[in-house]
Amino acid sequence: MQEFDPRRIPPRMAPKVLLAVASFAMLGLGWKLTNDQTTVPAAPPLDPAALAALQHQAFAQAEAQPGFARPESIAVKVRRGETLEAAVERAGVAPTEARSVVDVLNSAFDTTHIKAGLSFQAAIAQPADHQGSARLIGLSMRTSPVKAITVSRTFDGALRLHELEEKVVDETTVARGEMHGSLYESAAKLGATREVTAEVVKLFAHKLDFSRDIKAGDEFSLVFDRKVTETGRTVETGDLLYAEIEAKGQKTRFYRFDREDGKPQFFDETGKNIKGFLLRTPVDGARITSTFGMRRHPVLGYTRAHQGVDFGAGTGTPILAAGDGVVAEAGRKGGYGNWLRIRHGGGWDTGYGHISRYAPGVHAGSHVRQGQVVAYVGATGLATGPHLHYEVWLKGQRVNPVGAKVPQGTVLAGRELAAFKAQKARVDRLLANGSTAGTQYAANSTNQH
Repeated sequence: MQEFDPRRIPPRMAPKVLLAVASFAMLGLGWKLTNDQTTVPAAPPLDPAALAALQHQAFAQAEAQPGFARPESIAVKVRRGETLEAAVERAGVAPTEARSVVDVLNSAFDTTHIKAGLSFQAAIAQPADHQGSARLIGLSMRTSPVKAITVSRTFDGALRLHELEEKVVDETTVARGEMHGSLYESAAKLGATREVTAEVVKLFAHKLDFSRDIKAGDEFSLVFDRKVTETGRTVETGDLLYAEIEAKGQKTRFYRFDREDGKPQFFDETGKNIKGFLLRTPVDGARITSTFGMRRHPVLGYTRAHQGVDFGAGTGTPILAAGDGVVAEAGRKGGYGNWLRIRHGGGWDTGYGHISRYAPGVHAGSHVRQGQVVAYVGATGLATGPHLHYEVWLKGQRVNPVGAKVPQGTVLAGRELAAFKAQKARVDRLLANGSTAGTQYAANSTNQH
């Protein structure tokens, strides 16, 4: 357990504490005092070091308590079904002490309806004579992506509450990088959330096989809206406006455009809708383990036609509907195990075999949308391991899913094309400048006694 001494600042923390002291010195300029409800200008922006120092400063301001040893810093995480009061008590203080601390915190946020996993740091001091209960000297927690709260105890035993809310910026950001590991990992380093990256994966599923076409070092660019703190943490992402991936020596780029019917779609630079009739890969990130054609069956042991493509993936991996359509079959079907067949119109059908379970609401007669999760990978039927067996039919005849010539999307024209070109020009300017455009909102900080 780490020992905490509020009177001694470790050398490595000195720069941070100096920043925090400067921040606290600006209380008269940048903080709103709740006792007189006076509103004053926002404090100067705090960098990550100053935010880290806020916790140390709160503990350092907590006076040494007569009859108590130097405090120790304890990390606590709220357990499932546990109250905040019980979690504070678990740090090593008496119930009455925990209740007092929570009462102070309750003035800053809802301490009743909290989620499991909320974490905080507590500075706890033990009695010098080892008799009686420990005392909480300081506590620090982040209650939201942009808000931090600290509690410190003064020499007379009173608890003081400090709140800091970081500045938030609404911006359209440009993120450029190279593939190292998965797209999710590479994009996350640039501030893209999993939701944004998932949209990119679905977008390129018509054109690229992420398991075979993407190599380390391939470049990508994303343009998306987001809310970001002044320290660079993405709080929330909005719309994906542009995505570009360079693979196999060729760049593929798509622009978002809201059509007159209000539905957002993605188009290439000429205004052609890139949404193909069927997805090329109905499982994100899966690899092809068996191709279309004659092969020796791994279970039956003899050679016969393999009339689909197998995608290797772990049990429970989501299976996506290859296109809009109606579920024609959903149930057990011989060697396929759990089987799903979707009718897409125009004589096209797709089939999915060996699935472990169906997504909620998926049954014969239900309507599905392209990219919707309809089932999960399994190993039911004649299968040696978890994988998806994927088939495509055209007018009742099976065709090779790889390279099947499926219908393409529409092309913008007239007024919509003009509007698309104007929106494209804005995105192109951002890409050319390599910068972001946004609006800042001032931080709100309070100091409560």
